[in-house]
Amino acid sequence: MADLKKTNAMRMLDKAGLPYEAIEYEYDENDLDGHHVADFLNLPYEEVFKTLTARGDNGEYLVFCLSVDDELNLKKAAQLAKVKRVELIHVKDLLGVTGYIRGGCSPIGMKKKYRTFFDEMIELVDMVSVSGGQRGVQIRMDAKTLVEYTEATVGSITM
Repeated sequence: MADLKKTNAMRMLDKAGLPYEAIEYEYDENDLDGHHVADFLNLPYEEVFKTLTARGDNGEYLVFCLSVDDELNLKKAAQLAKVKRVELIHVKDLLGVTGYIRGGCSPIGMKKKYRTFFDEMIELVDMVSVSGGQRGVQIRMDAKTLVEYTEATVGSITM
């Protein structure tokens, strides 16, 4: 893995002095879901989190992280974010808003700092894996450290 290029997410964690493991995985364009990542890395689904970007009715962009085995509940997400409603942004807008593309969106190192929310499942695991900021790379680190670093709010956001 010596040839793995540092992503913005990795550089930010390095700068903060936080320990993490960068893990490469194989993928193809038709297989960008988190189940594939978890299966390839032989990790339980509850330890692999996907990052979804939404927009509140107030125009604010919001970041939601949840287990790859779960589905975002938009009403619960809105309640936790204290807005009337949230709607996922279109994939075509993802790069412009976050600086990341589908399959490589990380809660670490987006273009701007957006309010971030983790599903309460994160409190049940010691280690968590999130996108490393590009397709084919995951960052695995201490779950509590990730929540603290992203200054995230933890609560119920799944179905």
